[in-house]
Formats: sequence, structure tokens, C-alpha cells
Amino acid sequence: MTQEDSTKQTLYKKILVFTKFRLSFLVVLSALTGYLFAGGSDYLEITLLMVGGSFVTAASNGANQIWERDIDKLMSRTQNRPLPLGIMSLKFAYSIVIVLLIIGSTLLFLINLKCMLLGFSAFITYVFIYTPMKSKSAWAVFVGAFPGAIPPLLGAIAATDAFGFLPGVLFFVQFTWQFPHFWAIAWVSHDDYQKAGYHLLPSALGRSKQSAFQILIYSIALIPFSLIPWLLDWTGNTTFVIAALLGTLFFIYAYKLFLSQEDADARKLMFASFVYLPIIQFTYVLDKVEHIKFLSDGFI
Repeated sequence: MTQEDSTKQTLYKKILVFTKFRLSFLVVLSALTGYLFAGGSDYLEITLLMVGGSFVTAASNGANQIWERDIDKLMSRTQNRPLPLGIMSLKFAYSIVIVLLIIGSTLLFLINLKCMLLGFSAFITYVFIYTPMKSKSAWAVFVGAFPGAIPPLLGAIAATDAFGFLPGVLFFVQFTWQFPHFWAIAWVSHDDYQKAGYHLLPSALGRSKQSAFQILIYSIALIPFSLIPWLLDWTGNTTFVIAALLGTLFFIYAYKLFLSQEDADARKLMFASFVYLPIIQFTYVLDKVEHIKFLSDGFI
């Protein structure tokens, strides 16, 4: 490998870390499930949605790191990012964010105007409301849950070009999931967050029975909420079985944290949340296809 190739690879890795691009791609998988669940099937729209959504999400992550570049120096989990290390200039960081946001928004606009507006509103909410609010109030988690739940809503609207009940249900399920998911992360990273002045657990007492109780409540709520597509007859009994089973297992992890208040149990809940959401969302998509086929065959 030449020195020029090595430099390019280093720059490439810097940009990936700066934009958290792998995480961005995982986020837009939720948008894909929303698109497919709403009946979308156009490969060009899927490409525009995935690439455009990834770019807007990456721009949001990059803008977040610009905003928090001094705070990131204080935390172990973020001090090796390009800006705290001084291996990326602020001017270059701004350039990446602007280019990604423009290209991503344009690609979403090519699907429809509503998609572009949703993507841009998620960027604004995440960067200019959620990010500065993190150092001021634990309510930042509530604010951050809105842009965090937009991907499946955006995907559904990419397919339908209309706001409606179905996109709203998909948004609502992911919105509810955000709370135990993020609070589990906040529990694991609590000491690090305190270095930066962040207090993001729901109780002012931090790692406490009170915080664990609120995590438990939202985990319980996920069970009936995740069954809404089945209750509305959008999906079949496979959704009922998988959503009930996963919801119960997720609740058990939350209950163990409530009993122990141990970091190890919070970490298990955190990883469980990463697994829970994509399985539920792809179950909706696949089960809807089977359910429609079952209905069309005249069995019901």
C-alpha cells in the first residue's frame, strides 16, 4: 500500500468515525421496514431512501460532534473522535456536514417533499434542540425520541406520500422503544456522562430504583404497543407470537435491572434493545405479506 493510499484510508476512517456512518446505516433500516410495511416496492425509491436517509443521519451525527467537540474530550467513550483528537479541522467537519445534508435532503426530495421535510426536521431537532438540551435537562431524552422515531415514519411516507394512521403507529412503537433503549445506554455510561455534565437518567438520583422503575414501565408498555399492527389486523398471528415473546423477554431484562440496579444488567438490556427493534420491524413486514396472501386466498 502506497503512502497516498494509507492517507486516503486514514481520511476515510476519520469520516466514518465523525459521521458514525455504520450507525447511520442501521438507523435507515428502520426507514426501509416502514417503506416496505406501507406497501412500497420501487427499487429506485428504496435506493434514494437508504442513501438519502443515511446521509442526513450522518450529517446529524457529524453536527452533533461539532457541537460537543469540547465536551467529548472529557468522556472516555468520545475522547478518541477526530475533533477532540485534533486530527480533523473544524472547517472540514462543517464541510462534510453541509455536503451530506444537501445531498441527503435532495435524494429524499426526489421521493417526495414530505420525506425531505421529515429528514430535515429530524436534523434540526436532533442538532439544535436535543444536543444542547442534554447538558440542561433529562427531558432531552423525550425530545430526542422524536427524531429517533422518525425513520419508520419517513419510510412509510416515502411509500404513500401521505401522513396517516399507519405511519403514525410505526412512529409510536419506535418512539416508545427509545426510552428503555436510551436509558439503558445512559445507565451504562452514567459515570462518563457526569464528567460532561449530562444527567440523562429519568431520576435525579441517577442509577437508582426510581430510574429502573421508569425503564420498567416503558418496557411493559412496549408489549401492548408492539401488538397494535396485529390488533388492527394488518398482520397475522406470527406478529402476536414474536412481539409477545420478545416483549416479555425485554421486560424480564428490565425487571432484572429493577431488582439489581447493576451495570451488568443495564448492559444486557441495552444489547437486548438493539436486537429487539429490527426483529419486531422486519416481523411486521414479512408477516403482513403472509397475512395479505392468507386473506386473499379466502381463508378469512
